[in-house]
Amino acid sequence: MADRIIAVRTGKTVYRDGDTAVKVFDADYAKPDILSEALNQARVEDIGINVPKVIEVKTIDGKWAIVSEYIAGKTLAQLMEENPKEKDEYLEQFVDLQMKVHAAKCPVLNKLKDKMNMKISTAELDATTRYELHTRLESMPKHNKVCHGDFNPSNIIITEDGTPFVLDWSHATQGNASADVARTYLLFWLSGDIDTAEKYLDLFCKKSDTAKQYIQKWLPIVAASQSVKGKKEEREFLLSWVNVVDYQ
Repeated sequence: MADRIIAVRTGKTVYRDGDTAVKVFDADYAKPDILSEALNQARVEDIGINVPKVIEVKTIDGKWAIVSEYIAGKTLAQLMEENPKEKDEYLEQFVDLQMKVHAAKCPVLNKLKDKMNMKISTAELDATTRYELHTRLESMPKHNKVCHGDFNPSNIIITEDGTPFVLDWSHATQGNASADVARTYLLFWLSGDIDTAEKYLDLFCKKSDTAKQYIQKWLPIVAASQSVKGKKEEREFLLSWVNVVDYQ
């Protein structure tokens, strides 16, 4: 079916098949999540961001698959690794692109707050902590900016002519952009690149004129909502971010 494997992620494998990329999900992957991912990707195709277009959703050997345009190029993560001296320049490009995503509007996307409230309710936290997190989330300013939800250098492809494409819109919502920034910051931490996490946060705050304290207020909320899925060690790490923050 495919020329080669492009990427292997938890519960899914992405193959190249000619001019298409075929993301095949494991047999036990929830069908609503797969259809939701395809719908999200289709919804953001026309918001002014370069996104691989969805071609079809089908089953292959009994497994669901999303077929999209294949985008030739290297991920920003690869470029950062191959050209360490230019990492700061790539980080600038990364932040500029994320701000471009946040500047877009897509009224049909699910609401970030609804998704986070639901996830906090099911997090492995005591009732008092969950109450504090729900309260803090409700107090945060309500925005309707496009939030990618998993914005990291491995989800950005740079083509040969330098055009960036943003991949993997399965977690996309509309809401407060600072929650999306907090998520990216935690992703750098999870990968062990704490230096880049701090550089990223400083750069984003400077470029967007956002107070760092404001994004830090989102960290326990985002960490709690992200702790619901994932590996055990990641859950423990994320929950540690929830418990070290004072709720003032």
